[in-house]
Amino acid sequence: MGSQQLVTGTVSDSEGQEVKKARPYGKRNPDAVIEERRKRLYKRQLSGLTVRQLVLDHSDRESIAEATAWRDWEEVKQWNEKDWEQDRQSVVSRLQGMRFRAIELALRKGQIGTAQLLMRDLGMVAGEVAPEAAAAAAPTLNISIDDKRSRE
Repeated sequence: MGSQQLVTGTVSDSEGQEVKKARPYGKRNPDAVIEERRKRLYKRQLSGLTVRQLVLDHSDRESIAEATAWRDWEEVKQWNEKDWEQDRQSVVSRLQGMRFRAIELALRKGQIGTAQLLMRDLGMVAGEVAPEAAAAAAPTLNISIDDKRSRE
């Protein structure tokens, strides 16, 4: 359960030599405890709860004050923004891979309508113009006929 860390320290009967001894639970560090608590909140944020519900639930689960839970949420929110900045470049390629896989599965299961929608989305990302957009962009020809009788 708890990971063992080797801690070096001098022991009086070892004549000033450094001796390694194991502590079963590692160094007690309040910053580490806070960090672990915030990591649990980070993991839980995809549970489908609203932010307020998530923070209140975090407060109850961790037995902390509501203000502390909100401070934890602010840190988690910063982590999310940092993650998004790092992942933004690879999101499109990951989405494309998921679309290809979904199209393949839809075709295997005979879900042609689903495959058609996914392929249309794929085409839009690839720059293919939808038929409606192509028709709207086509040149139009307007012909008007003047009545000769009205001229005289």
